[in-house]
Amino acid sequence: MTSIVFMGTPEFSAPILEALIQHHYEVKAVVTQPDRPVGRKHVLTASPVKKVALAHDIEVLQPEKIGGSEEMARAIELAPDFIVTAAFGQFLPTKLLKSAKTAAINVHASLLPKYRGGAPVHYAVMNNDAKTGVSIIYMVKKMDAGDIISQKSIPIEKTDDVGSMFDKLSVLGRDLLLETLPKLIDGDVNPVPQDEKKVTFSPTIKPAEEEVDFSMSAVMVDAKIRGLRPFPTSYIILSGTRTKLWDVTVLPEKTDLAPGKVVVHEKHRLVLSTGDHGTLQINALQPAGKPKQSITDFLNGTEDALTEGEQVVKL
Repeated sequence: MTSIVFMGTPEFSAPILEALIQHHYEVKAVVTQPDRPVGRKHVLTASPVKKVALAHDIEVLQPEKIGGSEEMARAIELAPDFIVTAAFGQFLPTKLLKSAKTAAINVHASLLPKYRGGAPVHYAVMNNDAKTGVSIIYMVKKMDAGDIISQKSIPIEKTDDVGSMFDKLSVLGRDLLLETLPKLIDGDVNPVPQDEKKVTFSPTIKPAEEEVDFSMSAVMVDAKIRGLRPFPTSYIILSGTRTKLWDVTVLPEKTDLAPGKVVVHEKHRLVLSTGDHGTLQINALQPAGKPKQSITDFLNGTEDALTEGEQVVKL
């Protein structure tokens, strides 16, 4: 039986681990992030990957930092045929990579060499890409730079957000890994080096990048909102209040109003202007300190606070 040490943390990784178990690979241990506080009550919560491991009585290792840790020593001691990572989120020392008898491989949620780094799905959606995908690569010390073993693409629909794409890419990565592992075991692969001239990066989203710039076109504002939904979420300063944007619709109508102004304010409808003379209908939002609400509920509470032609979005 082929043995594996699996390394991953979020929901994206859990179905991949589950599939390895169901297909009778010997998962000797799972390495995942330590339990973290979740929610307003800060309840200490296990990662999705840890939950799968515990359900199957698999040893769980949870280093705060893998390099030089006791957990790394334990993973090396297990001497697996493969180390498989999927959204683990840390660099692996060369000593650990070399402990895999056959290979250390990574299931990465982008069409490498595009979007190396920690937020490839966010950037693919935010940049309004037509497609993204999964790459299975050999792991090297440089971030996401190993030779590509296999790769598959999937379209990004105009209704997709980060949440839906993570779900789709998790399934795609699961299936691609199950196709790829037997070929690696048999030595039947033809790895392709990444073209360094085509490398782009997707660093972790910083809080300052969560604000939406309404001087962009309506299409790109929509893409930015979907690219940050459901996490970490986007926001604007709307009439002086920090307000999360949950759902919008790009309209075909054009306007001569400058970006960030009210184009239409009706009982159940709010349309704002964007760059490129675009118009954007706001469907759901969340003012600071309040729950997520429909535009109807929001407008019921604002009375006559918004007037057509008024600059309401801070640029």
